[in-house]
Amino acid sequence: MLSEDRNAYLDYAAAQRHPGGMAEAAQAFFSPSAQINVVHPFNLCDGSEAYVERVVAPLHKAFTGLYRRDDIVMCGEFAQQSWVSATGYYAGHFGDDWIGLSAPGQLCFLRFGEFHRMEAGRAVESYLFLDIPELMVSIGCWPISVGPGLSRGYTGMIPGPASHDGVIRTDQDAAQGQRSLDMVTQMLASLATEDEAWRPYWHDNMMWYGPGAFGSFIGVDQFATFQVPFEGQFEGWSGGSSGNGITQHFTRYGEGHYVCSGGWPSVTGVNVQSFLGQPPSGERVVMRVCDWWRREGDVLVENWVFVDVPHVLLQLGCDVLPEQS
Repeated sequence: MLSEDRNAYLDYAAAQRHPGGMAEAAQAFFSPSAQINVVHPFNLCDGSEAYVERVVAPLHKAFTGLYRRDDIVMCGEFAQQSWVSATGYYAGHFGDDWIGLSAPGQLCFLRFGEFHRMEAGRAVESYLFLDIPELMVSIGCWPISVGPGLSRGYTGMIPGPASHDGVIRTDQDAAQGQRSLDMVTQMLASLATEDEAWRPYWHDNMMWYGPGAFGSFIGVDQFATFQVPFEGQFEGWSGGSSGNGITQHFTRYGEGHYVCSGGWPSVTGVNVQSFLGQPPSGERVVMRVCDWWRREGDVLVENWVFVDVPHVLLQLGCDVLPEQS
């Protein structure tokens, strides 16, 4: 089953490496009745036709020559279901306005991350992340200025794996995949601890590739300058499949030296300190989050992270997307 689903996805991705192939590829890859969840402002697209109409067609209209570049592709099982995930970039000439963003008339890159639950070689349930804030920063229209409590991290185009082996085309050693998954699971359980118990799971010079509004960091000490204050901005952190009645991982699995995970929402907490320039709301916030990790030996060395930041900010009373006509 995994081989069939992997090949179906690789065909889908390959069809988008040349301009104009995205709509036809989507119609072939997604089940007509697929539930396709896309970051704000798209949210739920009910079926492949709705996805093509609401997401694919506007992207093609806005970005001339649009094509995609995959950095990671991996398959696995979660809760007896088959999943495939990928992350990389769309590239194109941003020449027409899109979701209210004024076109800069230049080459732009839009980072994507996606997960698909597969049945008989077609996607029936999907979660699609686009790093819209990263794009907005790159074209100079991110409306929140850097200030106290905001990220000092790098925001810009993020590289794929340093090992250049992220697109997995064949089945991997199951024991290695389980080892990777166990390490990530233990590391996540150590987050939001007073003694920063997550540190030993990381290489000292790890790379954390965060979402555009959060920024990226090199080295575990620099990452801690983001992670520790971030944890303090919310109380009662809870996430994943913890039984809290709010969050739920739609998938988490390992393949070889890679692990991926996502939830819609994935984490929740009560906002008690200023976050992304917004005053504390005192209200519970939920975050749609997904990750990919790469392991080397006994430590994690790279982590690619998406958060649906516009959706989070909307809960805090801030709409960062321009009004759409």
